[in-house]
Amino acid sequence: MTFPISTYFFFTFNFSNSTIRSSSSWFGAWIGLELNLLSFIPLISISMNSYFSEAALKYFLIQALASTLIIMSSCLILLTPIISTSLILMSLLLKLGAAPFHFWFPQISEGLSWPQTILLMTVQKLAPMFLISYLLTYPTLSQIVILSACLSAIVGAVGGFNILKLRKIMAFSSINHMSWMLIAMSINDTMWLMYFFFYALISPSITVLFHFISAFHLSDLLSSNYPKSFYVLTLPLSLLSLGGLPPFTGFIPKWIMIQVLILNQMIFPLFILLFSALITLYFYLRILIPFILLSTPNLSFNTKYPSNTSSSFFLSFINFLNFLGLLLPFPFISM
Repeated sequence: MTFPISTYFFFTFNFSNSTIRSSSSWFGAWIGLELNLLSFIPLISISMNSYFSEAALKYFLIQALASTLIIMSSCLILLTPIISTSLILMSLLLKLGAAPFHFWFPQISEGLSWPQTILLMTVQKLAPMFLISYLLTYPTLSQIVILSACLSAIVGAVGGFNILKLRKIMAFSSINHMSWMLIAMSINDTMWLMYFFFYALISPSITVLFHFISAFHLSDLLSSNYPKSFYVLTLPLSLLSLGGLPPFTGFIPKWIMIQVLILNQMIFPLFILLFSALITLYFYLRILIPFILLSTPNLSFNTKYPSNTSSSFFLSFINFLNFLGLLLPFPFISM
């Protein structure tokens, strides 16, 4: 698949603005967020498609509302610092798509292609998360973040039920993982950066697999024409790793977070996060069981499968990432 040169330009500009965190004022941070928004909109509407245009318009309106709240609250920060910083925090949660401001995230994800969904679930979360981590100087703001994390865990888990569209399932999965990062953010910056690093490795590997086989619905996993001997192994491992099932790689950040939350005596948020993780693991298994059972050669109508050496190498690399927890367990046991 080829992309126009402008796509690479906007992607580079978007990623550079997502990592800007050296601003000395909220006005400078607001400018960085706006540049990030203006570089992501062309990436959504790069193709002449009504679904992409609708998603771009919805995303622009939501982000513009959050940016308006930020610039309005930053003007009042000298008069009422607690109220203004709380409003800034809520507007950043709206930009992030965390509960209870999550309503736009699954709808916009449904109108995007898989490469655009990868950017929405990873790169677009960096700038708001950095700014939220700078705000957590008041105990009240930390409590708001913990409450939003608990709500995100519940919404991300319950929202995945009875959904057959893969992009919405991945969107609710992203909301659920956001709860772990918000809880980690209330502890220290190292924890949420560690969790985001693992999430940014595992989640795009699944979406790239869906992109390769052009799967947007659960039925597409059963009727696509692809080399099933590879995908029947790779897709279940990736989804189980994303769900945090031991001993896959996705369990490593959850394992570390469980220890840190117990040391900080945050038992109730830990219970909610673990319960929601079990629910997300359930609807991952709901995808996998019919996929594995019905994708056998005897039950498949597709008898000719294309062989691609580069695709096989990529699938092997994804399997290596998911089994990293088995290969290197010892550095994490002592943590």
